[in-house]
This record gives sequence, C-alpha cells and structure tokens, in this order.
Amino acid sequence: MDVDGVRTMTVGTILWAVLAIALIPFWGTLREDGTQWWLWTALAGFGLGLLGIEYCRRRRNALEARQAARPSGGGGRRRK
Repeated sequence: MDVDGVRTMTVGTILWAVLAIALIPFWGTLREDGTQWWLWTALAGFGLGLLGIEYCRRRRNALEARQAARPSGGGGRRRK
C-alpha cells in the first residue's frame, strides 16, 4: 500500500498530463463547441498534481526524519 501518497499523486498527475496533451489537437473543435474548459481542467489537474507531489514528498521526508529521530530502544517510557 502506498502510505505516503507520492506514487498515487505521480500516477494521477501523469494521467492529467496525457489527457491535456490528447486534447490539444482538438482545440478548434473544443472552442467551437464551447468545451474549452475540458483542456483547462486537465491543465489545472496537472498543475495541482505537481503541487500535490511536492506536498507528499515533503510529508514523506518529514515522517522519515521523525522516525529516524526516535530512539530505537524499548519504545519510550515504561508504565508502572
């Protein structure tokens, strides 16, 4: 399971980019039909996906740093 989300965000971002590229040849048709928003939605999905990848990478790195900073002993204080 992809716990940190980096792979999931990367796959989603790639799919948005492929969709945007696939829509570019149909720019004229989209403009005539009033559905240009399809392309803009795909581009927005790609852009937000890039931000999401960076967010997930930073989160993953912070979690790894926190895990590395923990003592590897018996798990902290003992209760009586």
